[in-house]
Amino acid sequence: MIHEKRSTLSSYASRLLSEGRLVFSAGEAERALGISRGAFLDAAERLQRRKHLVKPRRGFYVVVPPQYASWGAPPPSWYIDDLMLHEGRPYYVGLLKAAELSGATHQAVMEFQVVTDKRLPKIHVGRTLIAFYYRKDLKTVLNGIEGRKTDTGKMNVSSVELTALDLLRYPHAAGGMDNIVTILTDLGPKLRPQELAELSSAVERPVIQRLGYLLDRLGHEGGTGSLFNTLSGSGAFPWVELDSKETRHPEFTLPPLERDERWRVIVRRPPEIDE
Repeated sequence: MIHEKRSTLSSYASRLLSEGRLVFSAGEAERALGISRGAFLDAAERLQRRKHLVKPRRGFYVVVPPQYASWGAPPPSWYIDDLMLHEGRPYYVGLLKAAELSGATHQAVMEFQVVTDKRLPKIHVGRTLIAFYYRKDLKTVLNGIEGRKTDTGKMNVSSVELTALDLLRYPHAAGGMDNIVTILTDLGPKLRPQELAELSSAVERPVIQRLGYLLDRLGHEGGTGSLFNTLSGSGAFPWVELDSKETRHPEFTLPPLERDERWRVIVRRPPEIDE
């Protein structure tokens, strides 16, 4: 009897794949198969042990296509939209993953990074780590979120302008200042000055100062005029460290090498591009 239920769930999962679907909820499968919660959980656990199924979140299941059996799960881009719909949260794929999707090729992306309005723990799905980063109000950056087609549907991704701002807003997630400036060498020529200036109203002032300084340093000062006008429109602004980590321990703090008067950024160690 147990074998029959397991086979029934396996057939259900195979049918979803044939229809171009990868995900289902526990309740959906129970209704479709006419089985109890206990019977479903038993069958699902067996399929998970056989690596035919993964459960990123409670009650949410992803079918593993045969070509991704060795990875333990399909790419997150195939199911992230459904996962966040299951969570009931707005989101966008951002930071290093968005930079990669926008053409940044210098860094290896170790996490699939998602920005949402709820603090969620990281999850391992097969070989992939999905990491969530918190932004209180995603409505303030709606103009910087784009829909992208995937092999199984769609997902929300930050624009190149929102990605650039987020790299400075979440430097720990971006791999530090050297990695950020390396990525900006790829993204800088693609930035649209007006869109960047408009989105900058949704981030903290030091983020704008640091990004403006780095873009100027990389030779994109011709495109930072609107960004600077947005920053200076509210009057004088205080000095900010390029990398606040470098002043964390006073006894090891280096003296300033540069004070950029335009952006009022203090530089103690110039960032290095990873060639």
